[in-house]
Amino acid sequence: MPTQSTPRATALAAATLLLSAALAGCGGSDDSKDEDLSAQKLSWKDCPAPDAAEGGGEAPSPLPGGAEWQCATMKAPLDWSKPKGDTVDIALIKAATSGDKGDRIGSLVFNFGGPGGSGITTLPAFGEDYAKLRTRYDLVSFDPRGVGRSAGIRCEDDSALDTYFQQDSTPDDEAERKKHVDNVREFNNGCEKNAGKTLPHVRTTDAARDMDLMRQVLGDDKLHYFGISYGTELGGVYAHLFPKKVGRAVFDAVVDPTETAEQGSLGQAKGFQLALDNFAKDCTSQEADCPVGDTEQDVKDRIAKLLKDLDRKPIRGIPPRELTQTAATNGIAQSLYSKDFWPYLTQGLEEAYEGDGKILMALSDSMNGRNEDGEYSNIQSANVSINCADDKARYDTEYVEKRLPEFRKASPLFGDYLAWGMVGCTDWAVEGQADHPDVSAGGAPPIVVIGNTGDPATPYEGARKMAQALGKGVGVELTYKGQGHGAYDSKNKCVRNAVDGYLLEGTVPKEGTVCS
Repeated sequence: MPTQSTPRATALAAATLLLSAALAGCGGSDDSKDEDLSAQKLSWKDCPAPDAAEGGGEAPSPLPGGAEWQCATMKAPLDWSKPKGDTVDIALIKAATSGDKGDRIGSLVFNFGGPGGSGITTLPAFGEDYAKLRTRYDLVSFDPRGVGRSAGIRCEDDSALDTYFQQDSTPDDEAERKKHVDNVREFNNGCEKNAGKTLPHVRTTDAARDMDLMRQVLGDDKLHYFGISYGTELGGVYAHLFPKKVGRAVFDAVVDPTETAEQGSLGQAKGFQLALDNFAKDCTSQEADCPVGDTEQDVKDRIAKLLKDLDRKPIRGIPPRELTQTAATNGIAQSLYSKDFWPYLTQGLEEAYEGDGKILMALSDSMNGRNEDGEYSNIQSANVSINCADDKARYDTEYVEKRLPEFRKASPLFGDYLAWGMVGCTDWAVEGQADHPDVSAGGAPPIVVIGNTGDPATPYEGARKMAQALGKGVGVELTYKGQGHGAYDSKNKCVRNAVDGYLLEGTVPKEGTVCS
């Protein structure tokens, strides 16, 4: 189920692993109350295997050449307004630079999005993609507070989550609307019950302050940063709070910082519809016949009919679970994050039309953070907790019903799904912080802001809005004419050269550069 705003990148690594299988704390101590936390020394050790909250699996494999990943824990104030009070443990991961000591610039800190994504698991999954950057940086990522090993919030147990993610999230009548809101309320109550004193302190501003403490503890004068998806919002908030501490920074798959939660959801409806249109166009333009439709419109009509049929009668999924309308919609949305997943979507639709929903279910599971063994990561619990702590807006069913026509106009397929996601903060225990984040960063050095014209989750327009909001001379916009969520990991040579040139040599791309 979507929440009020759901830009995501971290699900891509998990999706690849899950599809392959399907187809084959809060410290709370007083120990550090009287010491300067910026003086703490990190104890780097071999990384353990990810636990269930992080997505499970094995310990990260060594990088090419045999370099090992190392993990450490940093203590940060639980409440930044009380820096001498209780602490929270922030989990970090690092791969030391592969270059000469004299060429080392510092640490390059990554946040891969969510909110709710684990950097501890995502950075090793993509580590080889950043091999060139590692020639001059230590590669570093972390689990933000509320995520994974950093006081990870878990709103419900695995069995309850199985039920929750199968429930109808696009209600058609009053009884279904009441049931939907009751489901959301029950989930949110679980977040409050299980998170304890952590829940009020998982805002993006808290994570940004953690990053500045991280900068100091890592021994860097400036924060060199690579933010993807929600990571661009986090980076923008950091730049606003600490403009003079920004080093070389890149934002990829950029969140529009000027939007309210509602505007963000509407933008995603348009973005996912555009991605679906592009998928249909690609499938029907191949030399071989498209197996899921004869024309672009036929592809979309058949998908719409499938979802309507599933609303009445689910089909076989991954036993014992069935593929419901909600799960299928979620799976289709997941596949649109990357063009690499389009073949899975084609195969999944083809099989679903024959009554087999296994592939679409696997795609849905990857979106929701469900592992093959039935355990869930805490990505969805953290996603809701962080979004609802950040967003001041609270939307009721009456408001959503009034807005449905515009959402349906934006996307006949995803409109209802994203509109009803706006009730995701119903009865949330913590007041939201603002209508949208402040990312104005006058005095900061240039930040490269990359917009992808075919991005479903963070539509292209967001990059321009972010560049403008950062301020004149700060946001430097670069356009990538491509498909999927993010540009650097597409391995486009033009994008890679621009980003690598800035991060490694300090060469700022020309404003308005277009890569295709």
